Amino acid sequence: MERRNRKTLLFCFCLFFSLIILSSAFQSDELLQDDEEFGLEGRRAPDLDHINPTRTPSAPVRRRSSSDHDSDSKVQFSLEHAFADSDFSPAGTFTARLKTSSHGGQTLTKLRFSRTGFSETEKEEFKKLLKDDEFYRIRIPSNVLSPPGKDYIISSVKARCLPREGLDEHFVIHMDGVNILAVNYGSPGACQYPRPLKYPGKWSFNSYTVLKNSEQAPR
Repeated sequence: MERRNRKTLLFCFCLFFSLIILSSAFQSDELLQDDEEFGLEGRRAPDLDHINPTRTPSAPVRRRSSSDHDSDSKVQFSLEHAFADSDFSPAGTFTARLKTSSHGGQTLTKLRFSRTGFSETEKEEFKKLLKDDEFYRIRIPSNVLSPPGKDYIISSVKARCLPREGLDEHFVIHMDGVNILAVNYGSPGACQYPRPLKYPGKWSFNSYTVLKNSEQAPR
């Protein structure tokens, strides 16, 4: 009887011990599963930035060219006109870009011209030039950076050469740096000779400008 009780007790002990082992194994499996879900599994979670690093786009490298050292500025200089022996008065404005190179050289580019129309008094003076076949004179400063009142370059044309449908005029300005060496002024085409008396159909100017630099300019 006593021997039988011992066997029963031993059986219960073994059964209890087995249940403890099974329970521990079950908990370990649950923990392992949880670890795998959260990327643990006995090690640190993978560093995604290390696997797929975020690359910041770098700014493109701009190579400097020789033109980067050049600078442009805007300059203006005036046109003045006179009728026969009258005094000069404002007649328009030239506008251009002054390009300064890294070596200090200066040249004019992109010349534009805004012409001032004749006043009623000037129209009468110009009609008198046409009737008498006299010269219409213009002048511009000899240096585009010098203040007004300095030296001027003067040119003239017979007034009868300008009237067409309007008043057609042509400027060829010869430059050496910022210095104006000469200006050719007249009609865009050949002036007819003998010059007939003709009044313009419209008292408005059609102006054409040409800029010539350095070796192109006459001296």
